[in-house]
Amino acid sequence: MGSAAVNSTVTVSDSPAHGRFEARIGTALVGFADYLRTDGLVTYPRVVVSRPLRGRGIGDRLARAALDDARRRGLRVRPACEFIEKWIGLHPEYRELVAVDAQGPDGA
Repeated sequence: MGSAAVNSTVTVSDSPAHGRFEARIGTALVGFADYLRTDGLVTYPRVVVSRPLRGRGIGDRLARAALDDARRRGLRVRPACEFIEKWIGLHPEYRELVAVDAQGPDGA
């Protein structure tokens, strides 16, 4: 991906048909956050960002979009991937979304 694409606007949208939030630059898929929604719970098994674009906040945008969506839907969250788990740890305003059975021994 050229430098013009790297500096372009990233858009994040829900793709229910694929069960994920997708990050795109133009039409190019540059990252995604998979999800599994069940009654009252959403699990995030992985977040993937294109290697050349890592460290540019795309994962952050995907995590925020996914967790804001869970909040709007009234869903509890099971952060099954390390990225989402650490992201929630760095953003305490999202900790109340974590399902009790998904919390570690310290309650975080």
